[in-house]
Amino acid sequence: MEAIVAIVGRPNVGKSTLFNRLIGQRLAIVEDIPGITRDRLYGDTEWTGHHFTLIDTGGIEIEGNTDISVQTRKQAEIAIAEADLILFLTDGKQGLQADDHEIAEYLRKSKKPVLLVVNKIDNVAMVQQIYDFYELGLGDPLEISAVNGLNIGDLLDAIVEAIPSQTMDEVEDDSIKISFIGRPNVGKSSLINSILGEERVIVSNVPGTTRDAIDTLFEWQEQKYTLIDTAGMRRKSKIYENVERFSVLRALRAVDRSDVVMMVLDAVEGVTEQDQRIAGYAHEKGRGMILVVNKWDLVEKDSKTADQMAKKIKDDLIFVSYAPVVFVSALTGQRIPRLLELVNYVSEQQNMRLQTSSINDLLQEAMRMNPPPNVSGRKLKIYYVSQVAVKPPVFVFFANDPELAHFSYIRYLENQIRATYGFEGTPIKLTFRARERN
Repeated sequence: MEAIVAIVGRPNVGKSTLFNRLIGQRLAIVEDIPGITRDRLYGDTEWTGHHFTLIDTGGIEIEGNTDISVQTRKQAEIAIAEADLILFLTDGKQGLQADDHEIAEYLRKSKKPVLLVVNKIDNVAMVQQIYDFYELGLGDPLEISAVNGLNIGDLLDAIVEAIPSQTMDEVEDDSIKISFIGRPNVGKSSLINSILGEERVIVSNVPGTTRDAIDTLFEWQEQKYTLIDTAGMRRKSKIYENVERFSVLRALRAVDRSDVVMMVLDAVEGVTEQDQRIAGYAHEKGRGMILVVNKWDLVEKDSKTADQMAKKIKDDLIFVSYAPVVFVSALTGQRIPRLLELVNYVSEQQNMRLQTSSINDLLQEAMRMNPPPNVSGRKLKIYYVSQVAVKPPVFVFFANDPELAHFSYIRYLENQIRATYGFEGTPIKLTFRARERN
């Protein structure tokens, strides 16, 4: 099992900057605004052959009593409980603060190994500013500059040395990766909490609370999953802050590294233009998709409501008509177990590979029932077809002239493949190539 290292400390001491520096890519949002990182953010890194997972947490405000402050503190507490090692990050420019003493006392009670790190020591002349931090009683402070990269190698050496050796075994990630996407405030974080049975992602009524993508490894019925929560995606015209813009980009990146996408819709509001854009991005990327209609408990319904709404959703999202629709309530837990069953099913469909003889028999039957039309006096001739990929399934049709393959006939062939083999929940791609001449 890979070790887990949590970065904790007061707001704005540079936790996200250090997180980004250690994992070598920009995942955490870095702004000079306290409280930007509200949820736990996970990232994997490696040093001298040792692999471990880093957790970036929101700044701990000891006296903070706002809803966000309280929940951020709770998230940090969960991260500390999960961690094998804690990096207690402090601010060398501001010096030792009263809250640092309070956090240090809490960390001592956690009984977890702690590395005391003093950040923002940007030059040799500032090194003397670390001595006050000995008062915390957490051993020798290690001075670094996350922005400039000073002493980061020494910090990584110290991390590897401090991590309990039994946690350093590398494990292969064979999980199904699921991203939860959709507009702000449709209930993505609540759905993840319902699936996990614990609060791993902050839930708030304020749209946009989940600013970072959060990865959580989860196991159910001997199958591993990685759940990826994303910031709610707004229309570009409404993105005014850099923070919001980074969140949208991160949500799109989360789709890129997913196997299956949970497209979360609001049962009360229905499908919006923005929902169409979001679903369209996932479709173009070839990801498996499930249309999750949340807040079903708020809808007045009779025996026909679900069928009628499912048809309306399919019509509004016609380009992903292959995606199954499930009506759930994160609040009541209605049909939440069904979500993982659908994920397993869609994953199987994504990875289905057809025998060449079977798909060619289907092609011949499809052309017999509906021959390719003439285009400007010329007729498309399809010689054979071969499946060349999965996730998503890709079929290459070899023909006399690919330009004669009209969109409507390609759609007809796709419908015939789906009618016979399913491929529910996954896009399939049909491409045409000219048969090579001998």
